Amino acid sequence: MLLKNYSNLQFEIGTDEAGRGCLAGPVTAAAILINKEIESELINDSKKLSLKSRSILRKFIEENNNLFQIAHIFEDRIDEINILNASIEAMHKAISQLNFLPEFIIVDGNRFKPYQNIPHATIVKGDSKYLSIAAASILAKTHRDEYMLQLHEEFPMYRWDKNMGYPTKEHRKAILEYGPCKYHRKTFKLLPDQLILDL
Repeated sequence: MLLKNYSNLQFEIGTDEAGRGCLAGPVTAAAILINKEIESELINDSKKLSLKSRSILRKFIEENNNLFQIAHIFEDRIDEINILNASIEAMHKAISQLNFLPEFIIVDGNRFKPYQNIPHATIVKGDSKYLSIAAASILAKTHRDEYMLQLHEEFPMYRWDKNMGYPTKEHRKAILEYGPCKYHRKTFKLLPDQLILDL
């Protein structure tokens, strides 16, 4: 069972992002205040869950009086400020959209910038330790996947319905064949060196 609290403060939120390693599309963050009455042994790091489980848990999380927000930072901004800064900006944006000011912020990973001088803690593998971070990871992943499915309708050749923008062989093969599109992150290495040399 994941821990519900890090700080013992009433308005502690968890935040996490999805899509840092992708070649296309936004980096997406979620910030959430978990309803302390919530009980679920199923909520876990989104990377450890199946697509079906993530979908069921997203519905469960969103229907259980949890206060949350989602934010996307898009590829042009990622290219402008780099992926680490964009990930933190996405988390800040999600937090800023909440209708209350948190007392404490717990963050998955080891990198974060202070938000409005609110105390925070970075927790490596936090999404497998704390309920709010795990819930944020599920929300960020499912909302980003939903967005990538919309982009797939516009550019089906990249098969974003299967790879969600991650650097799979199939995705890179399509980039080689069709070139990058407007949703690709231009500062990322879209193709391995050997393929670039062959062009």
